[in-house]
Amino acid sequence: MSKSNTKKRFSLWMPKGYDVAIHVAIIVLVLFGVVMVGSAAMGLAVGNNTYLLVTVAKQILFGVFGYIAMTYLANHFKISFLRSTSFPIVIFITVGLLLSCLLFDAQFGSKAWISLSAFGQSITIQPSEFAKITTILIVAAYCGDVKKEFKSAKDLLLRPVLFSGIMILIVMLLQKDFGSAVVIFLITCVVLLIPNNALMRKFQVVLKVLFWVTLAGVIYILSPAGESFINSLPLKDYQKDRFLSALNPFEDKYGRGYQLVNGLVSFATGGWFGTGFGTSIRKYTNFPAAHNDFILAILVEELGFVGFLFLMLLYGVIIFRLLHFASIIKSEKAKIILIGTAMYLLIHMVFNIGGVTGLLPLTGVPLLVISAGGSSTMSFMACIGLSQAVISQYRKKEIA
Repeated sequence: MSKSNTKKRFSLWMPKGYDVAIHVAIIVLVLFGVVMVGSAAMGLAVGNNTYLLVTVAKQILFGVFGYIAMTYLANHFKISFLRSTSFPIVIFITVGLLLSCLLFDAQFGSKAWISLSAFGQSITIQPSEFAKITTILIVAAYCGDVKKEFKSAKDLLLRPVLFSGIMILIVMLLQKDFGSAVVIFLITCVVLLIPNNALMRKFQVVLKVLFWVTLAGVIYILSPAGESFINSLPLKDYQKDRFLSALNPFEDKYGRGYQLVNGLVSFATGGWFGTGFGTSIRKYTNFPAAHNDFILAILVEELGFVGFLFLMLLYGVIIFRLLHFASIIKSEKAKIILIGTAMYLLIHMVFNIGGVTGLLPLTGVPLLVISAGGSSTMSFMACIGLSQAVISQYRKKEIA
């Protein structure tokens, strides 16, 4: 192996032709996330400074590992890998990790985590986050730029629908992580609309109809008329409470609506410019998930609507640039990766912001890179690495 190749293999620099705007935005998001996780965790760290230091250290470590994964994939991922015999191994590894979660104790009612211990600290890995990347790659591999002649849509769609469906069913039925299952399902549906293949057109029409019917159903369920329907569903009480609290959190503000009411109070307190960094009052109360799922409430309370707009600006830059390149690149495999990454971020944004503000039921979906959590941070940064690889290859004219 030559010296130049060795340097390339271990390089942490981005490849020639990468998109600077996306890179800067993701780095600022990581730093912003570390700062906000530290601030939000102060409430849980009262009288226990070690907890605060460990929480911040973990978030920094996740950001570092995410950056390494991002730069490595940006330098080494090639579209041709999706056509290789090695790609199915990625699918089998992902499915294996999803199933391995069933060997560990349930957390928050779901068996969605692999629990490990290192240096006296517990570390959890959530494979469903990495399944989101895998489903994007599955659709890109088996549906993008298809040149082989298939006799029917069934032959073309069998593998992507089967593999993605297996992962969604494992997450939803075995792990009982409904929020992650919905995110994976939505990402899969969106990227399946991208290929321009005559055999897929009827299937794509069905997906579009399914989307509008589902949207109408959600609007009905979240309307006042939907309460009786929610109570009739064969769901557990805590699952029904997520819908009912979104309808009217103040109806049971000390019970099922407690978390949402506290979040809304934080939003109201923050105003335009916030109370100041580190000065949140709600995080010192019994406010569940203040540093992960509900970190947006703490962010707005301390930094105000201006802080929220700054966060949306960073997210917006990433989404806009990804969609920009998706619109000019001809390769369907590349388009699927770029749009899939954008949808990964957008769907998380909608679910988290909607849940925290009471516009949608709480799903436990984190605010990417900002919420405490290593799996979501590393997974999304890895997905950005794939997108940067695609952008770099396009600018170097390696793909059309």
